[in-house]
Amino acid sequence: MPSSPSFTKKSGPFRANGWQDRGASRSGSLKLRQVFIFLVVGLLILAVIVFKSDVSSVVSHRSSRHSQQNAGCINVEDTLRAKFFKPGEKYPGWTGGAKDVSEQALAGRKIGQDLLSLDEGNSLSRPKVLGFVGIQTGFGSSDRRKALRETWFPSDPEGLFRLEQATGLAFRFIIGKTADSQKMAELDEEIEKYNDFLLIDFEEEYLNLPKKTLAFFKAAYLLFDADFYVKADDDIYLRPDRLATLLAKDRSSPRTYLGCMKKGPVITDPKLKWYEPQGHMLGSEYFYHAYGPIYALSAEVVASLAIAKNDSFRFFINEDVTVGAWMLAMDVNHEDNRDLCDPKCSATSIAVWDIPKCSGLCKPAEKLRELHKIDKCFKSPTLPADE
Repeated sequence: MPSSPSFTKKSGPFRANGWQDRGASRSGSLKLRQVFIFLVVGLLILAVIVFKSDVSSVVSHRSSRHSQQNAGCINVEDTLRAKFFKPGEKYPGWTGGAKDVSEQALAGRKIGQDLLSLDEGNSLSRPKVLGFVGIQTGFGSSDRRKALRETWFPSDPEGLFRLEQATGLAFRFIIGKTADSQKMAELDEEIEKYNDFLLIDFEEEYLNLPKKTLAFFKAAYLLFDADFYVKADDDIYLRPDRLATLLAKDRSSPRTYLGCMKKGPVITDPKLKWYEPQGHMLGSEYFYHAYGPIYALSAEVVASLAIAKNDSFRFFINEDVTVGAWMLAMDVNHEDNRDLCDPKCSATSIAVWDIPKCSGLCKPAEKLRELHKIDKCFKSPTLPADE
């Protein structure tokens, strides 16, 4: 049997079966495959990079758009400051001894200031006040505003400034917008005459009152550095001096929900007033919450509302219930004060309205003028707040 051939460097090519040619062919094919795989992998990596870039762009766009939506209430105008102060000019904030707030509230205010910078048209500083009082009003309430300006609400800018310096409370009427051009024109005339509005970019509608209230708190927080933010209706008789005394009291908790508190049955009958469509979520009785005509939230509470996303809130049909639900979710101190819902003027009444007959004064324009003639309403001294 012949010996097996030996393959040495000196040996000639062995081509009996074409093995080396096939090997060379396979080697070339392998290199092509490697190049092909490298190109495919490179393309995949490039695709992933482009995809991530697109996703990041989309997320950034959505985030930006969402921020603009949630910051919709940043499109606000304080007509008093816009009329009498130039951009960047210092507004004469309250010079009283306002109490410091907690670090959490200050952190919230910093975020609020960042949000404020989104509004390029608003470069005015946030004046320090004891309280900012927003009088919620509507396009059909010009007679109420007229009566208020004839009674406890100052009727000119100088009067508003004097009241703010005396009490630490800044007052504005809070109103949104409407598609009715005639109503908007009438509002413009009223603004030109009085300049006592805070305008928010919000469509006015009674069923949207809970959302308008949230927009108010966000707008007020961004424009004013207050210890308290007060929501009030335009159909109550108010003593600003007594309200200031109440707000200036020392409190153990920086998170305060101050109002005339109540509880009561949930109205689930659509035929009845105060019907709540989501009553099944509330049970048979409402939780402890403040009547809607007037209540106050401390700075730290409003800071939390100001920086939260609008779509993270649950809204009920009734505004006082909605705000009460938010307060129930927060660790706030519910402070009940019956002087905020007095049915008649007294030596201690702060807000007078026809409880429980009406949610406010039953005939507000007429009743406001009547109350203002009563000494106990208008002229009685402000008593020191109870310690």
